[in-house]
Amino acid sequence: MPLPLLVKLCSVKPSSSGWKYFWYRGEKTSEPLSSQLSAGPIRVSEGGVYWCRGGRGDPVYYTEYSDPVTVYKKEAQSVLTVSPSWLSAGASVTLNCRVKDQSAGWRFYWYKTVPDPSDNFYSYELLPGNSSGTEQDSYIVDGQTHTAGYVCRAGRGDPVFYTDYSQPQFVWSADFYSSASLTVSPDRAQHFTSDSVSLSCEGNSPEWRVRRSPENRYLSDCSTWGTMTGSTCKLKSNRRSDAVYWCESGSGEFSNSVNITILSMILLYFGFFLFIISNIPLCVEEYNTL
Repeated sequence: MPLPLLVKLCSVKPSSSGWKYFWYRGEKTSEPLSSQLSAGPIRVSEGGVYWCRGGRGDPVYYTEYSDPVTVYKKEAQSVLTVSPSWLSAGASVTLNCRVKDQSAGWRFYWYKTVPDPSDNFYSYELLPGNSSGTEQDSYIVDGQTHTAGYVCRAGRGDPVFYTDYSQPQFVWSADFYSSASLTVSPDRAQHFTSDSVSLSCEGNSPEWRVRRSPENRYLSDCSTWGTMTGSTCKLKSNRRSDAVYWCESGSGEFSNSVNITILSMILLYFGFFLFIISNIPLCVEEYNTL
């Protein structure tokens, strides 16, 4: 069910006794959502425009409607973690999903991400055996051999209220895959901001995008930090960075993944200068005075 939302209190000015307070959602002429004797706040489960007015007496005398108050619904959020981040031969992958509000009664749904370069994001496919969700907040993936992305969400109630999908999380593999592969030129793990670095995608697709995931930041594609021409991305960077890069094909496949560190030449020169200074011997002359 949706999380409860707090709506401001309703009051009549000048203040006097005997008032009953009526709350409305949407149109002013709608039936009141609730009425209460106190002017305190109410809790609602839907976003929208809310109004209130006071009434007292028999027959009831009503005040004018209040100014509108807009309430924005805050959805419960799912958060996914994966372990390990880098795939090793024969290892299984563990997915863990939690709901930020930490309440009970959730069932968890597990999906793999399928690249869709046409809309710059992903479609989601349910993983096997969880069409009705799982009571457990973890899911084991066996047999993963290549880079893959996952999301989760949770649901509860009847009809089912679902949280938003989590942010995608990835388990990377350095192994080449014949239908989708990434090559880096120059072929090394560390580069400098002054270097020209090319990331090229190869495989059975005419459509590609290159993505990266810096540590503790959202993923982005080549158009944000480079120039994409055909199936090759020219990396541009004027500051230090450390991120994982991979290709995604128009046919929905992930390439091998590569961890690339970009170093700043300024920091390198400064470090070299400190090294030289720290290794200069100090000469001390002693003078004897008569």
